[in-house]
Amino acid sequence: MTVKYTKDHEWVRVEGDVATIGISNFAQGQLGDVVFVELPEAGRVLAQGKEAAVVESVKAASDVYCPVSGTVIEANQALVDDPSLANSAPEGEGWFFKVTLSDPSQLDALMDEAAYAAFLEESH
Repeated sequence: MTVKYTKDHEWVRVEGDVATIGISNFAQGQLGDVVFVELPEAGRVLAQGKEAAVVESVKAASDVYCPVSGTVIEANQALVDDPSLANSAPEGEGWFFKVTLSDPSQLDALMDEAAYAAFLEESH
């Protein structure tokens, strides 16, 4: 499994042609306690870098951007039912949605775990 990160603090985990997307541990820490998520519906076509979901915390509301283009095949209903999963397991059970990749080469522009860690050190 390949995991990549964006400068907007989303992560994408790829298995075959399916990408699972969520927010990074850093992002959930910045947001604080997540109280609500709005996720895209199955069938929605998302473009790389465009708004895909909304996450609201006790501090603020924030858009979640799609790191890769694709068609939504599933939203995480468990996260809708219990938004705190975004805090307790941001890179596990707290995933946001899954898409079928339309252009796997877009992954090449994203950061791997080491590059993301370096980005966090440089920028925060």
